[in-house]
Amino acid sequence: MAYCRVSENLAGDYLNMSPTANMLIKVKNAQIAKADEVVIPFSKMNSEICRILKEKDFIKEFEKKKGKVKKVELPFLSVKLKYLDGEGAISGIKLISRPSRRIYVGREEIRPVRNGFGLAIFSTSKGLMTGDEAKKTGLGGEFLFEIW
Repeated sequence: MAYCRVSENLAGDYLNMSPTANMLIKVKNAQIAKADEVVIPFSKMNSEICRILKEKDFIKEFEKKKGKVKKVELPFLSVKLKYLDGEGAISGIKLISRPSRRIYVGREEIRPVRNGFGLAIFSTSKGLMTGDEAKKTGLGGEFLFEIW
C-alpha cells in the first residue's frame, strides 16, 4: 500500500496559491503512482469536490481527519482512490480557471466533456455542481475544471 505521511505531505501545502489545483494534481499523480490513498489539505471547496467525485464514481471515499504539522494540529482529507482493472478511474484532468485567469460560463455555453464521458465542475451561486446539474437548474458560473 502506497501512503505518504501527513506531516511530510501537508507541511508546504497550506501555503499553496491554488488549493483546488493542488488537490487535483495530487489525486492525479497518486493515481498514476498506483497509490491506494492520498492526503490533501482540508477546505470546504476540496471537501465538496471530493463529494462530487465520490458521487460520480471517480474515487472510492474520502474522510476528514486531523494530523500534526510542526506541533500544530491541522485538518486534512484522506482520499481513497478507485481503480478499474488496474487502471485509475481518473484518466485526465484539465484545469480551466486559475487564480490569475477566471473563466465564467453562462448556462447556454455549458457543453458535455468528452462526449458525455467526463465531468465539468462549476462553482455557481448555489454551490459546486457538475455541468449537467448547472444546466438543469439554469445556472452558469466559474468553470473550475474538467475530469474524465
